[in-house]
Amino acid sequence: MGRVKANPLVSKVHGKEKRWRAEFAALRKLCLASGLNEELKWGQACYDLHDGKIVLIHGFKDYCALLFMKGALLTDPEGILVQQTKNVQSARQIRFASLADISKQKAVVKAYIKKAIAVEKSGAKVQKKAVADYEMPAEFLQRLDDDPELAEAFRALTPGRQKGYLLHFAGAKQSATRTARVARHAPRILRGLGLDD
Repeated sequence: MGRVKANPLVSKVHGKEKRWRAEFAALRKLCLASGLNEELKWGQACYDLHDGKIVLIHGFKDYCALLFMKGALLTDPEGILVQQTKNVQSARQIRFASLADISKQKAVVKAYIKKAIAVEKSGAKVQKKAVADYEMPAEFLQRLDDDPELAEAFRALTPGRQKGYLLHFAGAKQSATRTARVARHAPRILRGLGLDD
């Protein structure tokens, strides 16, 4: 694989970047040198191999990052892969606070991109948690016990919609908030809608 052509849509988006312009340019150069196809996905520079998403570049307030889509499958001898939250199952980030950070880790970043390409070529898949593996908040469990129609409607939702609700309900620290969330979303569940539908 050799260097591929820069996508003009990515150039346009990166041209508007203020905070991380130099860092994005450096990361983009490394990604393009890997021979991956460059696309604009989810408003970010995304690099893929035969439609398999490998890595994307994104920025936050305090850092910019390379997000490896199957990062959970990568070996991490440098200890630099970050799981954004405990609920992120597959993706992992390498974070950078400056252009100097990227320059220092250039060889390591190239190696991680190469490993990510190998993982994609291997066809390996991240084993994602099943709905049953997610915490079922007591307040929601009680409501399901009290309302068989709601329990049936919840079981009829897609696994992704079920996970979304469970994460949302469990994310509240106080029981009263969890109870309020369950009450607020019960009508949506009964209509077969997900959290964001």
